[in-house]
Amino acid sequence: MSPLDPPALTLAASNLRLADPLWLLAIAVLPLAVWLRGRSRVPVLLVPFAAAWHRPSVAAASSWTAGLAVAGLVLIVGALARPQRVEDKREVRSQGYDIVLAIDLSGSMLSEDYEKGGESINRLQAIKPVIQAFIERRANDRIGVVLFSAKAYTLAPLTTDHAWLARQLERVKIGLIEDGTAIGDALGVALSRLDQSARESGGKRKGGFIVLLTDGANNMGAITPMQSAQLARARGIPIYTIGAGKDGRVPFPVFENGKKIGYRYIMADLDEGALKDIAQTTGGRFFRAADTGTIESAFAAIDSSQKIEFQAKSYLVTTELFSWLAVPGLALFGAGAWLSRPR
Repeated sequence: MSPLDPPALTLAASNLRLADPLWLLAIAVLPLAVWLRGRSRVPVLLVPFAAAWHRPSVAAASSWTAGLAVAGLVLIVGALARPQRVEDKREVRSQGYDIVLAIDLSGSMLSEDYEKGGESINRLQAIKPVIQAFIERRANDRIGVVLFSAKAYTLAPLTTDHAWLARQLERVKIGLIEDGTAIGDALGVALSRLDQSARESGGKRKGGFIVLLTDGANNMGAITPMQSAQLARARGIPIYTIGAGKDGRVPFPVFENGKKIGYRYIMADLDEGALKDIAQTTGGRFFRAADTGTIESAFAAIDSSQKIEFQAKSYLVTTELFSWLAVPGLALFGAGAWLSRPR
């Protein structure tokens, strides 16, 4: 429980607690109210129909009808104190990496130079299994995602909630960002997501990695890829680069009114030399996304790097139990009020 949580009363040796225990003070007021009511010569309406409890005509029934009403009030006050059942997921420490995936969404990623099940697929569809492999196989890693084309944006900060991250990636498609290839800016944003002083030692970032997935050459942005690579090198952050697409002329789909009507051929512009330089400068490795072996090679390279220990987020899951007291409390109070009504 954080210091910002409201005051709560936890019952010893139990997983029950009261979120708003100050309401219990109202129970202490009830005996005083009953005592004052007993001293009053003239019936006073302290609670609905309470005056009828002291009428001679219902003297025999007033004690137990008043008891019903008071018991109901006690239960209602207890409900206002918000009883909860607590499932405490304690804070734990585990081993893992901090990985930021920088994913190219430029228009050329629509080129269909891959096949799956005998059908042509585009480069984004071919690279997504790599992304999914990071999410599904790296259970102990914190993973963030940066999307880029002409500009770079953070889709997700570092997170261990891989199910949520997978849902965000399902929405990723070409055309979300203005067309272009700003590799340098993408790496700059990815580096900013790894900017955490608690993970640094001697000016070096421990356990942080960037995986760059692209099919083109840098042609936009405020900084060059090599400038970002030099910054990553100074901070001790390796960059693994994965080049998508085949060399030479590749089929590019032609659309009309949102429907694919054919293909035209464009020349692949993957700057393999630049991607190799980025990886070599930072201590990472370069891969071509040509088959599933690329995925295994990338994982083997990452697994050979140093792990870090980070503190996973703690959760406090609670189930509200107020209805267990509120419903019978209202029923008892209503019954007492109804039975003590004037006849």
